[in-house]
Amino acid sequence: MTPKYYGLMAEFNSPGAILSAAEKIRAAGYSRWDAFTPFPIHGLDKVAGFKNSLVGWFSLAFGGGAFMATMGLIWFSNAFDYPIIVGGKPMFSPPMSFVPSYILMVLGGAVGAFVGMLALNGLPRLHHPMLQKERFTLATRDKFFLVIGANDKKFSETETRRLFESLGGTHIEMVEA
Repeated sequence: MTPKYYGLMAEFNSPGAILSAAEKIRAAGYSRWDAFTPFPIHGLDKVAGFKNSLVGWFSLAFGGGAFMATMGLIWFSNAFDYPIIVGGKPMFSPPMSFVPSYILMVLGGAVGAFVGMLALNGLPRLHHPMLQKERFTLATRDKFFLVIGANDKKFSETETRRLFESLGGTHIEMVEA
């Protein structure tokens, strides 16, 4: 049985080298690639084509839902399910219900951001194929890695290897899935 491959990995020595290589990989038409660096590199996200995250929409939905649910619960409890007339006050008062609803809206927004981050990042992922490679531990210290996925339409082991070599990549290795 032949092993499935995650992609082809190449190591670079500087932020400028990986940024230049990433621009050329993008220009070559590859769409399924990723960069692993020890610190953020200005401009790499634009080269990779990252858009705004959808996590904010999860946060908005969960926060708004929590606010509306809390207001609805307070209304249902006070005005419909268990009405008690106390000193001639109204059965439901939005100003009095705003504070607990606001607090739960903030909590709902935080939970929504957490759930959205987990869902959009495909977490929990208990193992990543890159962790099998010995040299990949250097990505947290002083080396920069580019990986072109084997599921890319343009991926060919020989052509992709030649591209990495022409870009100055070292320690080019196949990563098994």
